[in-house]
Parts: sequence; structure tokens; C-alpha cells
Amino acid sequence: MKDVFAAAREEMVSGQILSRGINDGRILEAFRNIPRHLFVPDDQKKFAYSDSPLPIGWEQTISQPYMVALMTLHLGVSEELSVLEVGTGSGYQAAILAFLGARVYTIERFPFLAKEAKKVLDSLGMEVRIREGDGTLGWPEHAPYDRIIVTAGTSKIPPALIEQLKVGGRMVIPLGQRFHQELTVVEKVSLDEIREEQVCGCVFVPLVSEHGWS
Repeated sequence: MKDVFAAAREEMVSGQILSRGINDGRILEAFRNIPRHLFVPDDQKKFAYSDSPLPIGWEQTISQPYMVALMTLHLGVSEELSVLEVGTGSGYQAAILAFLGARVYTIERFPFLAKEAKKVLDSLGMEVRIREGDGTLGWPEHAPYDRIIVTAGTSKIPPALIEQLKVGGRMVIPLGQRFHQELTVVEKVSLDEIREEQVCGCVFVPLVSEHGWS
């Protein structure tokens, strides 16, 4: 069956990701292969490969392709690393990470989004574990994690996520105000020390939870 979105996917990769300096071959291959249009509602499919975030319901969004690629790049994923994702959303970021060979655990607070994401990921044969709940509490049963990625903005790093990150591990998280953040890479140097590096300004939906926004 012909993939009618193949050309749009290639244009997304070349025009939005590669042109902005992300040239990691593995990441580009993931974006060429994961059908982004499956992760958006039917009324958004014609915009699936556009250079912008899109609504997926429940006041949540699927991030702009470039932002997904940028977060993936700074996360530094390789095969067999364990990754915790806070905020499953549509499941697209989880699919990219799974394509790269990571063992992905992802948490979503909206049951409907979690179920829809699981349906799409299962249809693609992606081995991603999903649970419903408060992502700021992490998923202690599978901790510690080599990498943690947070796909919603918060004013501070949830303590449970720092605790569940391995020493030497890395977290990518939008930190700042409710409607504007800095994409931040957090390195866990030791049990009681972390190092933060800001990448760029960004705008994510707020992380609403026990250790996030009310």
C-alpha cells in the first residue's frame, strides 16, 4: 500500500530538522520512519507534518517536530538505555525513542490519551510500557533510569524524578514559567549534585500534578 505521507515526512526531515542543524543519522532515520500522522486526531492529519505543535485533545498538544528532535538529540539515547517519559501525550516521542532502541516507560495523566497512544504504538509493534497517573511521581518500580524526558513545562524539577535518575544519567525538561520555559538538560553528577544547562527558550503545556502546576 502506497504511503501517501512519505514525501511529507521527507520534507519534514529535510526542511525542519536537518536544515536547523540536527544531522544525527539515527534520529533522522527515526523521523523518516515513524508515521506522525497516526499520532494526531483525524481532523489534524493534513497538518501532521507541519512545522508546529498540534492539538490532540484535553488541552494537550503533540510537539513541533523540530522540538521533538531537539529533545531527542539532547537526551542522548542509545540502544538498551532505560528512558522514563513524563507526559505520553499522543505517544509520538515515545515511538521515536523506541525506534532508537531505548526501553521506554511513559506516564500520562489523561486516561483517554494513554489508551489512544497505546493503541497506535501497539499497531506499530513498538514495545513501550504506558501507565496512567501523576508523572511527577515517576515510576519507581522500573527505576533507576538512564534518561528521563519531561514533555510539559514546570517551574522546578520534581524530586522523585531526580531520585529515580541514575548517577551519570540525563534529564531533558522545560523549566520556567507557566507559559514560557527554557529547555534544560540536567546531568546527575552524584547522589546529591546535579548540573543544569539551558538549551533554548520553549513553550510547553503546563505540567499539572502534585509537584507541578495546580
